[in-house]
Amino acid sequence: MPDAGRVIAGSARGLRLRAPGEATRPLGDRVKQTLFAILEPYLVDARVLDLFAGSGAGGIEALSRGAARATFVERYAVTARVIGENLVAARFAGRGRVVVGDAVAYLRDRAAGDGPFDLVLIDAPYAEPGLTDAVLARLGAGDAPLLTPAAWVVAKHFWRTAPPPVVGLLASVRTRRFGETALTFYRPGGDAMEATT
Repeated sequence: MPDAGRVIAGSARGLRLRAPGEATRPLGDRVKQTLFAILEPYLVDARVLDLFAGSGAGGIEALSRGAARATFVERYAVTARVIGENLVAARFAGRGRVVVGDAVAYLRDRAAGDGPFDLVLIDAPYAEPGLTDAVLARLGAGDAPLLTPAAWVVAKHFWRTAPPPVVGLLASVRTRRFGETALTFYRPGGDAMEATT
């Protein structure tokens, strides 16, 4: 089975994660290192939501670094099974929940019962940038308590199709580019960090 990279730090450090298939775009080590270097101070006891979870690498890295719980949403059942296997291998099965379904529908119908979340990771397929926009719109809406007041929302995307800088109550505070991949960081109200590229 393809490899989805390793857990970089924390209690599961060094564990190699399984990838569901060749089409999976796992977080590269450089992207993962930058992402979690920024988020590290906010991870202890955090509730994490990993959307379009793939191998679950993002949420598992957060759990390894001290997050309390992670919910993984993945639309394909075969892929969701691999997330479950990775959680067992990392010894996080009791702190992770895998939901098979559409990310936008989950946010609309079920997320309020699982949240609010301190960190949301979004890794929609690059060929469907509208999915990232739809997820951000739902997270940024003020009608459901999906996020804590100090939450982070991070969208991974193709650098040429950047999501909007402001979506409802969310505002981007930082963007980092790694070749064709970029990460855009959002906060409710856009506070706590000066926007940089």
